[in-house]
Amino acid sequence: MHITSLPSKYGIGTLGKEAYKFVDFLAKSGQSYWQVLPLTPTNYGDSPYQSSSVFAYNPYLIDLDMLKEMGLLKPRDYKNEFYGNNPLDVDYANMFIVKNRVLKKVWPRHELYNKEFNRFKKENKSWLDQFALYESIKESFGFTAWYTWKDEYRLRDKKTINSYIKTNKEDIEYRKFIQFLFYYQWLKLKKYANDKGIKIIGDMPIYAAYDSADVWSNPSYFYLDEDLKPIKVAGCPPDGFTADGQLWGNPLYRWDKMKSENYSWWIDRIRNILKLVDVVRIDHFRGFAGYFTIPFGDTNARGGSWVVGPGYDLFDVINKEIPGAQIIAENLGFLDQAVFDLLDKCGYPGMYVMQFDFGNGYDYHPLQDGLKENNVIYTGTHDNQTIRSWYNDSNPHLKWCIEQYFGITNEEESYKKIIEGTLKTNVDLSIVPLQDYLGLYDYEGRMNIPSTLGCNWRWRCAKGAYNSNLSKYIYKITKESNRL
Repeated sequence: MHITSLPSKYGIGTLGKEAYKFVDFLAKSGQSYWQVLPLTPTNYGDSPYQSSSVFAYNPYLIDLDMLKEMGLLKPRDYKNEFYGNNPLDVDYANMFIVKNRVLKKVWPRHELYNKEFNRFKKENKSWLDQFALYESIKESFGFTAWYTWKDEYRLRDKKTINSYIKTNKEDIEYRKFIQFLFYYQWLKLKKYANDKGIKIIGDMPIYAAYDSADVWSNPSYFYLDEDLKPIKVAGCPPDGFTADGQLWGNPLYRWDKMKSENYSWWIDRIRNILKLVDVVRIDHFRGFAGYFTIPFGDTNARGGSWVVGPGYDLFDVINKEIPGAQIIAENLGFLDQAVFDLLDKCGYPGMYVMQFDFGNGYDYHPLQDGLKENNVIYTGTHDNQTIRSWYNDSNPHLKWCIEQYFGITNEEESYKKIIEGTLKTNVDLSIVPLQDYLGLYDYEGRMNIPSTLGCNWRWRCAKGAYNSNLSKYIYKITKESNRL
């Protein structure tokens, strides 16, 4: 469950008391991992996978009551704001206005944390300075994308940028302070979780968004032309589900440039996220073996082609520079032998998604067949249907296969039978979305529908939904599955 989905009085899940209650719930349920989505700021389409920075943190997740306890806010600064009227939904448009307005009220009291703030700035200087500058300039241009700014800002004219920094020093510092506040609150939550025996699994998208501080401040790392427009962009080829493929639009990396610098940008990125989490899931791992390129300006992915990626060369450096880094590889999608070989050489656990394993019901194989023990198995991910809707919407033959395999005799018990069967596989780690444990249908709890905009990443859990009865049930089936 992502942080945004926690119950909250303030329009979105935060790092406050409900997050600590959820850790307690996990501990009482006999669990040892909590997986979240990327902790980076949301941007286009409210997606954490299209962020304004792959290094920065999402200010929406900062808890306001904790800021009051820290002496940075007074009740009148935030209590009377309107945070939305639907406790089961995140209104990102409203959050953009209200949360930013409230957070700006902390700056006059920032000196209370000068010592910690200065240490944070020093330790994160490699990305923090440019991100804060980018955010400040972006607001001055009405929050438009950097590639639409005036040339002297878009192309980072040195004299212009230096003048802006000098004139807007306090605004830039404020944005650094907001990043510090997330970091401060998050590390307290992480310590609490770790002390309770809960490790955090984070999530790292492979690509950076075009409209991001990363591309604006380091254009030489990306496949752009002289005018800083993408030449080719990322996506996925057409398949049985999407006839046009998926056009993500992220600029591609200049891997030769990154290799010439010993992949320092990637080393910084992995180190940064491992400050926040115990294990990191790298999204779209197959893109390191080979990635799909689509000419910039195309309206779909049909004209794309495959290109060989950096392969083990990158991960050899990562393993040497960050020994012992705990990484899960999201090895889903268009897999070929190169992907399997890369995963074997890296030694990272890969992923199984139970819903995908059944296919359309005509070519499925029992889950135990060929599963590697060191991998991670999911009932579904943030991109999948909830398992209750998946079962309910299946074609008759697929539904029959699911019922035969999991021993389902009625729809009401279907989600529990599927969860229990998934936990009993021989795979070392099993992750179950909270929506599945709650037995929700898609209309009640689906997080994301790929290739759609406007209705995703909004789900919030009802207060009291994860209660003692659910905890006892999860503990029971975890023990029966020999996972305690």
